[in-house]
Formats: sequence, C-alpha cells, structure tokens
Amino acid sequence: MAKQTILGRITQLAKANIHAILDSAEDPQKMLDQMIRDYTTNIAEAESAIAQTIGNLRLAEDDHREDIQAAQTWGQKALAASNNAEEFRAQNDTASADKFDNLAKVAIQRQMDAERSAKTAEPAIASQTEIVEKLKTGLEAMKRKRTELVNKRDELVARAKSAQAQSQIQDAVKSIDIMDPTSELSRFEEKIRREEARVRGQQELAASSLDAQFEQLEDLGEQTEVEARLAALKAGETQPQGELDS
Repeated sequence: MAKQTILGRITQLAKANIHAILDSAEDPQKMLDQMIRDYTTNIAEAESAIAQTIGNLRLAEDDHREDIQAAQTWGQKALAASNNAEEFRAQNDTASADKFDNLAKVAIQRQMDAERSAKTAEPAIASQTEIVEKLKTGLEAMKRKRTELVNKRDELVARAKSAQAQSQIQDAVKSIDIMDPTSELSRFEEKIRREEARVRGQQELAASSLDAQFEQLEDLGEQTEVEARLAALKAGETQPQGELDS
C-alpha cells in the first residue's frame, strides 16, 4: 500500500459525511455496524502503514545526521592535515607538506560528499515529515469518526428500544381502555353486566312466581269462605247482621 494511497483513503474516510450516508440507508443500524467494521479495519491498516512510514522517516533522519556529522568530522580532518602541511612547509619539508595537503584534499572531498548527501536527503525528509503529520492528523480524524459512529449506533439502538417499549406500553394501555369496546377490560365488563342482568331476570322471575303463589292462596281462602257459607245456608243457619255489615 503506497503512502499516497494510504493518505487518500484516510482523507476520504476522515471527511465522510456520516449523516448523509445514513439518510440514504435503508437500514441505518446495519449501515452503522458495517461502517464501524470498515473504520476499525482501515484504522488498523493505517496505523501499521503510518508506523512503517514513521520508521522509514526516522531512518532517513538518522542517515542525515550521520552525513552532517561525517561532514564535520572530515572538515576537522582536512583542517588538521592542512595545519600539518603548513608546519612541514615551514620546516622546508616540501614532500611531507605536499603529502598532508593531499590528505587535506581527500578529507575535503569526503566532506563535500557527506554535505551533498545530507542536502539531497533534506527535501525527502521534509516531504516525509509532512506526509507523516497528515497521516497522523487523518488517523485521529478517523478515530473520532469511528467514535461518532459508535455513539450514533448506540443512540439508534437506544431509541429503537425506547420506541419498542413505548409501543408495548401503548398496546398495554389500549388493552385496558374502558372506552374501547374491543379491549379486554371492556369485554370483561360486558360479561359481568350480562351476568348481572341474568341474575335480575331470575330475581324478577322468582318474585313473579311468589306473587302468583300468594294470589293462589288468596283465591283458595276466598273459595273456602264461599263453601263455608254455602254449608251454613244449607244447615239453616243465618249469619248475624253485624257480621254481614262488617
């Protein structure tokens, strides 16, 4: 995976409009779950790639420091050789002086090579440093996005559970709504009313039967009186006037 590819992917994911994606999703929770998995995978891959990029940058920085130190060292050696050459020249030892001048030239050449190497590495190090900073920034943005996704997913799950609980409560309330003729309580009340009406009917029927019995008794008593008086008439008995008038 190239650094530009990593940077491009991180930038794309870090700038992703989560709300727009969710608005177009048929099942937001499933979409969130998939996005969380994708972000988790990409974060792990990005962390590995960034770690490698940082490692390469640190190696380049180490080489750059070594080149600078080498240039300084060769510069010091060139100076020492040149000083030695001048000392021998002062002693009219031309051969030794030339020898140390040649050593000074070699040291200077080595110094220049180290300086060129260090200078050549500086643009690459600067570029790598910029890339690493962008990768770090993008990675942190991805982590924040993932946290946002997790929070959004948890919020949706909580809202779904709350909606389900409210629906169950509404169903329970509806089942005991006394104004609803289809509710359980209403049907139970109607059953009781019908039973009460049946009992009243039985009571009325029983009362009617009792009245009829009393009427029969009254009729029987009157008939008995008629029979008694008839028997008295036949026996030649007369009823006292007072009794007739009473």
